[in-house]
Amino acid sequence: MKNVVFREALREALSEEMRRDENVFLMGEEVAQYNGAYKVSQGLLDEFGPRRVVDTPIAELGFAGIGVGAAMNGLRPVIEFMTFNFSLVAIDQVVNSASKMLEMSGGQVSVPIVFRGPTASAGMLGAQHSNAFDSWYANCAGLKVIVPSNPLDAKGLLKSAIRDNDPVVFMESEQMYGDKGDIPEGEYLIPIGVADIKREGTDVTIVSFGRIMKVALAAAAELQKENISAEVIDLRTIRPIDYATVINSVKKTNRLVIVEEAWPLGSIATEVAFKVQKDAFDYLDAPVRRVVSADVPLPYAPNLIELALPNVAKTVRAVKDVMYKS
Repeated sequence: MKNVVFREALREALSEEMRRDENVFLMGEEVAQYNGAYKVSQGLLDEFGPRRVVDTPIAELGFAGIGVGAAMNGLRPVIEFMTFNFSLVAIDQVVNSASKMLEMSGGQVSVPIVFRGPTASAGMLGAQHSNAFDSWYANCAGLKVIVPSNPLDAKGLLKSAIRDNDPVVFMESEQMYGDKGDIPEGEYLIPIGVADIKREGTDVTIVSFGRIMKVALAAAAELQKENISAEVIDLRTIRPIDYATVINSVKKTNRLVIVEEAWPLGSIATEVAFKVQKDAFDYLDAPVRRVVSADVPLPYAPNLIELALPNVAKTVRAVKDVMYKS
């Protein structure tokens, strides 16, 4: 094993796949000469040249469309959005072209493309640069949506995404690019659509994904001090969702809290809660609880950001609620 930061794990995935398959290329704003806005693509231009590491104008709709066309013609583009907040400019290409082409062509035209970049809150960037669009894209048939929470998963899942024949939206937290973690020395892949039990427990199941896994794990550690054993599940992929892992856990713990950086309406937490009450209702000893963002545009002030987003205290309180220990 070796210890790397999140951005390095992504870079390894990109470089390994570009060496393995000459059809893989990276395109986006500042990915080449500037080495990427968050330095994920550092050194790739030197190794692979400007034909495969392509700087673009500030025109998300344009270069996303070029990527979709390239994928339809046999290439495997990785399209980097400087932030998924900017992907709204290109959302027509993602949800109206990439996601629908296989169905509309009767299975004749696949679109093996990855749209990747940072998502959700990054601190004091204001409401227009702080949206968690994970559940938006997960609502779209034809897409696969991945939100990794650590360097190990980031590398293995990005490699799987690049090799996948379907369009994949790969969402990274802007606040995690410097996070460190151990990854294997050699090549490895992690299958899409398989959740991971990060911590085993017996009293309550906590489900999350992406950066908010830090909140879930920290809450579990706090709860352990009070002899509450929390099982923590990282969904990793939110389309498709590994419902079986969640339901099997709930059958053991009989309680569920879902933690997610999203607005309440139409969240992944809402969907998971529905599925659990449908397929594991008789095992529940308390109503399912969600810990999500406040139903407001994210504020700028740090104290208001803390109030708006999920945190450890809110998660601990939700767990105690489902255990009737409030």
